[in-house]
Amino acid sequence: MATQLAKSYPVTVIDADKNHPISRWASNDNAPESMKIIADADEHSIADRIDEAALETPFVIVDLPGSADKIAVMAVSRADFVVIPTAASEPDVIEAMKAIVVVRQHEKGMRRVNPSYSLPFAVLLTQTNAAIKTRILKQVVDGLVERSVPMLKTELNERSAYKAMLFYGQTLETLDPEDVSNIPKAIDNAQALTNEILEALRAARSKESTV
Repeated sequence: MATQLAKSYPVTVIDADKNHPISRWASNDNAPESMKIIADADEHSIADRIDEAALETPFVIVDLPGSADKIAVMAVSRADFVVIPTAASEPDVIEAMKAIVVVRQHEKGMRRVNPSYSLPFAVLLTQTNAAIKTRILKQVVDGLVERSVPMLKTELNERSAYKAMLFYGQTLETLDPEDVSNIPKAIDNAQALTNEILEALRAARSKESTV
């Protein structure tokens, strides 16, 4: 998503995952010139880093650990939209539900000050098969729908190009098609996801302006 946005806008990516996968990816100096990466954020500084980045670039993407710990709580307090990725597996769904609790607890706290406050969020299904909807995936979706959990319509499909980005330290556009298959389909998928999230952000901003 960040590399797709960077084709048109300046973007800051805050790599707050303890393993710093994005920083390692960028170490090959193949990140877009319009993308800035910050890797020194922790639970004490994450809010300040987000605020500072928001003054410099129109988009700030924060990559968080896959657990609902303190740094996630602090980052959510600065979010305009929260994307909660999950694969169709029990451990992933459990962690996703923990993240949803963090978002809803933040909303509850903020409504003491502003009763109309809401923090838009949605679950993103990842590692899905573009051609086949498995029974497990259907059960995951049905379970989320039963809990009234908002979901992005776009799924991030299982594609070798996404893994190759990290392996080769490249963007989707700079991957070598001789090494990686179906790059155009991966780009289309990533752009569709980016477009949907942008539309969700615009809708949230429009709703704020009418409240």
